[in-house]
Amino acid sequence: MPLILPAGTTLVAATHNPGKARELAALLEGRFTVLTAGELNIPEPDETETTFVGNALLKARHAAQVSGRIALADDSGLSVTALDGAPGIFSARWAGPGKDFAVAMGKVEERLQEVGTDDYSAWFTCALAVAWPDGPSVVVQGEVHGSLVFPGRGDRGFGYDPIFVPRGHDQTFGEMDPEAKDAMSHRARAFAQLKAALFE
Repeated sequence: MPLILPAGTTLVAATHNPGKARELAALLEGRFTVLTAGELNIPEPDETETTFVGNALLKARHAAQVSGRIALADDSGLSVTALDGAPGIFSARWAGPGKDFAVAMGKVEERLQEVGTDDYSAWFTCALAVAWPDGPSVVVQGEVHGSLVFPGRGDRGFGYDPIFVPRGHDQTFGEMDPEAKDAMSHRARAFAQLKAALFE
């Protein structure tokens, strides 16, 4: 029996990041009522897994168990080729306890200068997990490849968006119209798979 989510279902988005919550709600096309873990005072679990998929599942299961509702979690981050895939699953941690991504982007630039490379290729990964309070869960993963620019450009989006230029484009995610970003982002690609699995 396929797991289908009927329209109008209330989902808990396992995030305390308002930017991410808005993006998740937009990608869900208003099909569901979205509450966030932050609104429900659900604490963020320790991300103890070693992959995006593992952490997305961990967060979704935690939010589903605590809230008693179906939960959606994303674990996403920036991987830089010349830094052996760092910051990767530690993308948010590079921003420090204050979640200051200007600091995180500065760190990426510093590390690239230390390596002394002219390879600025990078990719964003997004793993999305949906978990039911009573057990089953579904997880998918999407990627978008591109290159980094310094200094960052644009104040749209969030996180590392101002330094990432997707392949075939000349604007950063931070400069792009949100609809244009949503049409091609790592999150959009993961959502396309999730829709095929759950919403059709």
